[in-house]
Amino acid sequence: MSIRLSGLQNISSSREEVKVDTAVKEKSITELFNQNVFNYAAYKKYLMRDAYDNLMKAIANNEGIDERTADFVAVGMKNWAMDNGATHYTHWFQPLTGRIAGKHDSFFKLDKKGRPIESFNGKILVQQEPDGSSFPNGGLRTTHAARGYTVWDPTSFAFLSETEYGKVLCIPAIFISYTGESLDLKTPLLKSAYALDKAATDVCKYFFDNVTSVKANLGWEQEYFLVDENLYNARPDLVLCGRTLFGNASARGQQLDDHYFADIPERVQNFMIDMEKDCYIMGIPLITRHNEVAPNQYEAAPHFESVNIAADHNQLLMEMMSKIGKRHGLRVLLHEKPYAGINGSGKHNNWSLATNTGINLFDPGKEPSKNIAFITFIINFIKAIDEHAELLRASIATHGNEHRLGANEAPPAIISVFTGDDISNLFKKFLNDDLDSEIEVSEEINIDLQRIAKIQKDSTDRNRTSPLPFTGNRFEFRAVGSSVNVSNPMTVLNTIVADQLLKFKVEVDNLISNGTEQDEAINKILKSYLKDSAKVIFNGDGYSQEWIDEAEKRGLPNVSSTPIALLAYISDKSKGLFTRNKIFNERELQARFNVFIEEYTSRLEIESLLVEEIANTQIIPSVVSYQNKLIKNVNGLQNIGLNTEAKSNKIKLTEISTHLQGMIDNLTMMTKAKEEAHTLSTEYDTACAFYDTVKPYFDVIRKHADKLEMLVDDKVWPLPKYRELLFLH
Repeated sequence: MSIRLSGLQNISSSREEVKVDTAVKEKSITELFNQNVFNYAAYKKYLMRDAYDNLMKAIANNEGIDERTADFVAVGMKNWAMDNGATHYTHWFQPLTGRIAGKHDSFFKLDKKGRPIESFNGKILVQQEPDGSSFPNGGLRTTHAARGYTVWDPTSFAFLSETEYGKVLCIPAIFISYTGESLDLKTPLLKSAYALDKAATDVCKYFFDNVTSVKANLGWEQEYFLVDENLYNARPDLVLCGRTLFGNASARGQQLDDHYFADIPERVQNFMIDMEKDCYIMGIPLITRHNEVAPNQYEAAPHFESVNIAADHNQLLMEMMSKIGKRHGLRVLLHEKPYAGINGSGKHNNWSLATNTGINLFDPGKEPSKNIAFITFIINFIKAIDEHAELLRASIATHGNEHRLGANEAPPAIISVFTGDDISNLFKKFLNDDLDSEIEVSEEINIDLQRIAKIQKDSTDRNRTSPLPFTGNRFEFRAVGSSVNVSNPMTVLNTIVADQLLKFKVEVDNLISNGTEQDEAINKILKSYLKDSAKVIFNGDGYSQEWIDEAEKRGLPNVSSTPIALLAYISDKSKGLFTRNKIFNERELQARFNVFIEEYTSRLEIESLLVEEIANTQIIPSVVSYQNKLIKNVNGLQNIGLNTEAKSNKIKLTEISTHLQGMIDNLTMMTKAKEEAHTLSTEYDTACAFYDTVKPYFDVIRKHADKLEMLVDDKVWPLPKYRELLFLH
């Protein structure tokens, strides 16, 4: 029996009831929330008053934490962790792999007399020393100079990671080299958040006297697929690549439009509930779950948080989803395009700016024309996108997102901003000095049902074809891929907006110093920005060919190749941006480019090897076996004089042979193209060659294989089919 058929038989066995802790099951969300988090309530309980006050002051003022305070915090953190069952601790960090990492150490020690004790102090809390060269570093570190440091991030709460047999105290940390250069994704995110805070606060001084800080908030939406683990294990491509390299489309896909927001299958809902309870315990504020557009595709979304904590929580969620899925006999697919022909998955990043006084700077208020602060920040945002569209495109450039962007389900690779009609009308009146006249606002919707409340239209229709639509009080960065660490695109977004606000402040202050009134200076600069950046505003259908043609006329970049997109990281423009804002130095930028390029090539290399392996060891042998049966059948029919019946099978044999030979020929050509790519002088040239000359063979080989899937006896086809992967719960 084939692995596929065995997997289909075993699906029912993976639906055993999952054991749930009754005590946990009976608690409300508010009772569960933050149960495994060393948060403010735990600080107050486990820290002395002076240590608590000093820690809060240091965090609020972006100051370093002194050694004495660190010692007190370490003791309190250890006592809390041990009281809750922890035996080990780790610095939890995010290297350039995009995943999470950590080395577990025990609180257990032997003192000088050999007696067992539990020990943890401020020095250990603040800093550990993992090997800096064993992670992707892009040339920043070498094996013979390998030391790196993980350093505690006190702005993100420590938490307990729990398995059936114990708990580990996880201390969020940055990861830097021996020379202080960033080897991770958290360090630049923190720097960019600080730069944005300072720049936005300075601009806020024009409008608000009491604003002392501005925080970037993020609410991500995580899309994902689920698949039964028995079928998953029978698909080497899903196991090793996260996507199907072969597979003919199911007769039924998403053409009936009946999956989105549909009733959640019971098995899936059980998984979601289990996942959510664990997330609440870890302090992840999930508030939404639903079916997505494609079959077996779903979404989870939290309440918004500060961008640093939101990024940490998204990383935690992705790790937890995988673990919890296994409890339910399910595997979570986070790849941007696990299945051809149906929607892929993104991670929509809802980004906004909030002052310490509670003002959302992207909220137009009831009278948008009176809210000059809103107009200022939204125009500067648009200007930043226009100035750095290529860099923003680079921030979402991955091998997985390459399959998704512009595929009539996700925003195109063209970076543009959707404002909606209300904001567009506001801009027109602003340019014409006509803000005092009445501005059209969204009207009520009349549905002619007296017992149903009147409905007010939103100021935006949440344009799903735009990479950056304005959605009422925030911008939704929809082009981010589902599998990635959000820290990287958020670092870029924070930085370009911070830089633009700094420029705006300088230009306005220069006019004021030359005698221009403040309001006049602000309006003059904003109008020039709006005119210059109008080309990046597009409120139409981003999927249309008309927009692609129009974007070209406007001079907007449309980069489909990941290697080419990544070049924006090392352009002179980007180097200037990141260095003057103290986010990266030039070595760090080059290192990131090197890491991303190497990862791109490596992932395509893995896929090419799997295309060869699956084709040569599973598909071709199965097809040849079936082909031999048909040959015997044809010969038998001819022997007994049934030539007409034999003729139809001969036609089928010819078609099978054509596609079989097509697979074999293209496999040979793909291997040759790979060999030639690896002879090129730079990693970048190799990556481009993989994109241009190797990757296209994947689709050609697949086309032949998928035709064969429809010609070969279902019983002998080795790989689980799309109808099984997508519709068996």
